[in-house]
Amino acid sequence: MVGALNFIPSMRIRSFQGLVPVPQHAAAVAAVPYDVVNREEAASLAKDHPLNLLHVDRAEIDLPTSVDPYDAQVYAQAAKALKKLQDDGVLVRESGRCMYLYRQTVGAHSQTGLVTTCNVEDYELDVIKKHEKTRQDKEDDRTKLVDSLSANTGPIFLTYKGCPSINAIIQRIQAEERSAHDFTADDGVRHQVWKVGRGACVSLESLFAERVENAYIADGHHRAASAFRVGKLRRAANPNATGEEDFNWFLSVLFPGNELNILPYNRAVKDFNGQTQEEFVSKVENVFSLKYTATKEPTKPGQCCMYTKGQWHVLEWQPEAGASPIDLLDVSILQNKLLAPVLGIDDPRTSKRIDFIGGIRGTAELERLVDDGLAVVAFSMYPVTVDQLMAISDAGQIMPPKSTWFEPKLRSGLFIHTFES
Repeated sequence: MVGALNFIPSMRIRSFQGLVPVPQHAAAVAAVPYDVVNREEAASLAKDHPLNLLHVDRAEIDLPTSVDPYDAQVYAQAAKALKKLQDDGVLVRESGRCMYLYRQTVGAHSQTGLVTTCNVEDYELDVIKKHEKTRQDKEDDRTKLVDSLSANTGPIFLTYKGCPSINAIIQRIQAEERSAHDFTADDGVRHQVWKVGRGACVSLESLFAERVENAYIADGHHRAASAFRVGKLRRAANPNATGEEDFNWFLSVLFPGNELNILPYNRAVKDFNGQTQEEFVSKVENVFSLKYTATKEPTKPGQCCMYTKGQWHVLEWQPEAGASPIDLLDVSILQNKLLAPVLGIDDPRTSKRIDFIGGIRGTAELERLVDDGLAVVAFSMYPVTVDQLMAISDAGQIMPPKSTWFEPKLRSGLFIHTFES
């Protein structure tokens, strides 16, 4: 695929003529990402909300529970649901190609991203860098959905090293233009959208090509992989394709790294691997500095807080000289020095003895799991930084599973990128 197109070694973005909700239905259509909820949670969120995009992204919720979520019926149902939203005038086609600004505000935190499309070849050639492995079953699922819909319904969350000239355009549009959508969701996150005019689109396309060397996937590795795979399938089916077709591009939101908020991904382990609690704590003391504490969250890197039998402890360590970016991560140190050798969690991706808890749920959830007997020990982690994410991606390394929790999450349905065969 690479050799067939004229690849330009820079960050390519392009405006698109997408589907968007009419203003009065934007809040009703906007949905949480498909992968932050299970089937039951998705069904509950979409119940009595027929316009919610979960009826497309998790179409199994509208089929009998006996139907496997990866069954062909699910993708047919998704296509039917997307068509109905268009037939009913809920989603409408833009009159021309454009981009958007997407601002999210929660409490004192605000972040503004550029909604655009990115090139599938930039994904293939690591202009768009990854830091996670994908699971084949989940990647196959999203590939089938995107291929069935001929659409990207959920944007890929990308970040990049900020550029003052790009920031200036974004700030001017927000200051001078009226927003297309402005609503606050049930979780308290305010969502605002501005349309970017043609002239600003051209300027932004040029600035990204000239001044942004790479983008980094913050969230949405499976969506990105599936978008690439569908683009490759469509190109193989169209030998006369020029590379300009919309299937060569996928929906993304690009945020400058300094605006992002990363929360920790905490851990809870269900048993002591055949040891008593006293034996376990003794082994922890042999690995880390261990002290009782009333603090429930670490205050700096090189530290985590551990909860077991009603008591919090703080664990501390010193970084090893010359360690790689991946080995310097607190989650890597905890895994390599404690979870694997002491608790027997050799592969956290597949182990049924460990659970991962997003930082948005707080330390109270860790205490609940241990106090209710659902876990014997829990670890409150210090969050990974955007700089660490970029350094690991630049080094071509893969982060440990469940290392980052970005908050707030992007809503799906506010912009949909479509393409033809």
